[in-house]
This record gives sequence, C-alpha cells and structure tokens, in this order.
Amino acid sequence: MNTADLGLPVDVPSTALFTDHYELTMLQAALKAGTADRRSVFECFTRRLPEGRRYGVVAGTGRVLDAVENFRFDADVLGFLRERNVVNEETLEWLADYRFSGDIWGYPEGEVYFPGSPIMRVEGSFAECVLLETVILSILNHDSAIAAAASRMASAAGDRPLIEMGARRTHELAAVAASRAAYVGGFATTSDLAAGFRYGIPTVGTSAHAFTLLHDNERDAFQAQVDSLGRNTTLLVDTYDVTEAVRTAVEVAGPELGAVRIDSGDLLLVAHRVRQQLDELGAVDTKIVVTSDLDEYAIASLAAAPVDAYGVGTQLVTGSGHPTCSMVYKLVARAESADPKAPLVPVAKKSSGGKTSIGGRKWAARRVDDDGIAEAEVVGTGPVPAELADRQLLVELVKGGEVVARETLDVVRDRHAGARGNLPLSATQLSRGEAVIPTEYVHLRSGS
Repeated sequence: MNTADLGLPVDVPSTALFTDHYELTMLQAALKAGTADRRSVFECFTRRLPEGRRYGVVAGTGRVLDAVENFRFDADVLGFLRERNVVNEETLEWLADYRFSGDIWGYPEGEVYFPGSPIMRVEGSFAECVLLETVILSILNHDSAIAAAASRMASAAGDRPLIEMGARRTHELAAVAASRAAYVGGFATTSDLAAGFRYGIPTVGTSAHAFTLLHDNERDAFQAQVDSLGRNTTLLVDTYDVTEAVRTAVEVAGPELGAVRIDSGDLLLVAHRVRQQLDELGAVDTKIVVTSDLDEYAIASLAAAPVDAYGVGTQLVTGSGHPTCSMVYKLVARAESADPKAPLVPVAKKSSGGKTSIGGRKWAARRVDDDGIAEAEVVGTGPVPAELADRQLLVELVKGGEVVARETLDVVRDRHAGARGNLPLSATQLSRGEAVIPTEYVHLRSGS
C-alpha cells in the first residue's frame, strides 16, 4: 500500500508516529512489568452524539485499515525516538519488529451508529493494540464527523446532487479525507483533484471571479471559457450584475449552455429570477448551481427554489459545527496473565462526570419493526438473542493482522444510503433532538 493512498506526503514512510507520546511510554512500562502480552480488547465508541444529531455515520474505516498496514517503525522513526529519548533501547528493539497481528471487528463503513455503539473492536496483546489508539481515533473522529454532516446535507438536498468544494477551507491532507467522507455521506463529486486521484471520486469545476476579472469585460470571459470548454460549461454569473450576466451567458453559449453558478445574494430570490430569465431566453435545460457558505439548513431552505445542484465547502469540511464525534478508545476486557488460554476479564473506567465506561467484549445488533425500520440499537455481552442473530452489525475487518474486508467507496456509499433509508423518518429532521432510536444494553454492568 503506497502512503499516497492515505493522503500522506510521499516522504512519510509510515503511520507509526501518528500517535501520542504516552502510548509508547505505556508500552515501555508494560513491557517492564510483564503485562504487555496480556490479551486485550479495546472498543471505539461515543457516549453521546453531537448536539442536535439524530444519528452518526461510520466513515474512515478504509483509511484505518491502510493506517494499520502502514504502522511500521522503520530506521528513521526509531532514530527519531532514540534521539528524543522517548523510550529505552529495549522498547525500541520491540518496536522495530512491530506488526499488528491481532483482529479488528467493526461496523461496516457507511453504516449508521448511536451512543454506545461499539463502532470498532481491536483485539490482540495490550502492547500491539494500545499503540493504534491515536491513529484510529484521529481518522474515525474526523471522517465520521464530515460524513455525518454530508449525510444531513444529502438528506436536505433530496435528489439534487452535491459538490464537495471545501479544500481551501481546511488542511491540505484533511481536505482529501474530507472529500472521501463526503462521498460516503452522499455527495456526488468533489473539486479536489487529490481526492479524485487517490480515491476515484468524480471531480468537477467551474471558474472563479478572478477569471472574469482577468478579462476586459464579462462577455470576453464567457467567450473564452466557452471556446475552451464548450457550451456545456458552467458560467459564474454574479461577478457584476446577475441579470446582465445571464443574458450575456446565453448570447455567448446559446440555449445549450450547461449551467450557471450563483455564489452570492439571496439565493432563493435570485434562483427564481434566474430560472425565469433562462426560460424566457430559451435556455430551458440550463442548470442552476448555487454555492456561498451553504449548510444543511440553507440547503433545506432552498428546497422550493429552482436549483439543480449545491456546492458546499466550509460548513462541510468543518463538520457543520461539529468537527469531531468525541469517539473514545477504551480497554473493555483483558486476560489475567500472558497465557494465551487465560480467560478475558471485563474491565472499565468508573468515574464521575459522565465518563463511566461499560466493560466486556460486546456485540451489537439493530432491532427493526415489521416494515424493516430501525427501532433500537441493542448492545450486549454473552450470547446474542436468537431474534437478533441475523441483525448483528460488527463484521471482521482484520484477521491475524491481515486485512480481510476491503471495499470500494461506491459500495460504502450505497450502504450508507440504505442504512439512512431504514431509519425512522424523524432522522431527517434538522431541529434539535436526541438520537432517533434508543440504545438498549443486554447483560452489561457499568464500571468495574
């Protein structure tokens, strides 16, 4: 796997330093104490959804699998750790041979989740599992936040396509991951060529106000664009006067003009006026694309407008107000010794302040009603109730250190559309509210 597939600079040899200092010092202490080889189970989950969200979206799983494969301590990485005196030589020797050899289970990418859902479960020795905490959380927290915002926007947009165009509003590497997550959540295209190159997402583009301002007048700018890109291009019509620009655009390109883009003003009012003008000029098939700091609320407000597509940037790549999902990675079970046959013992953090965890290796299933609509997320330990046996959510992603569940983005995208479609209708509401279905716990105890 090339590191370019992760959206990493080509000179980054591994993902091993995408971690926190204390992961390695914990490893050193566990090696010295003789507890590093104890079989352990870590789970990734969130205690609550961001305010106002009715469901979460699992995104970034494919990137997690890439990151686990590339988690290697090569000579340069080990040299850095040695120079900084992060860990001792014995630990460096252990890290030099590191390869994750455990198992990873998780909700399939694109699936929805709720508070308490064991979104990802990592099993192996304490030493090999604890090192993956930061990189797993950084990917899942970012990508799932973007995908959740994208999903809400896609729901608000209905059948109208969405264009991801937020690369200039975030870190250049985060922009690539955001494009991928947005595609999972329901966006149709991206403006970011790196995302198109790395993940095969369809790319599109129009033109900027700078292109119009470059030319002596708007007509010259439109003519240059049409001469180069053809009549099916999209012309930006709000640099000066919108009404005059639309008239000029149709005169230059003819009624075969592909689309016009509106990037400012009262979009609802302007879209109606532009649609009427285009129809009067005979450009009845010319589309209208709107941009300008859109979010799910603005998109919903334009439902009655004659708009054909939306371009979304800033609000999407920042999670529309919720740039993280607050997922955590907690040890929920461990063996009492390094003996491979030693039984697992449930463990959990028990504290005040709303951070109590629930111990035990968990399964999850989604109970549905007679119409196939979700009515509860059921999380438990021990035997799975017979009526939920075929509704289990976790699938095997990594077995014995080998990835066993690679999927194309189109499969993931279709899965999300289906999962969202099987939620109660109130999941699409943009008003404040709690998770659209409750989480029920079976055979579990909090704290230990």
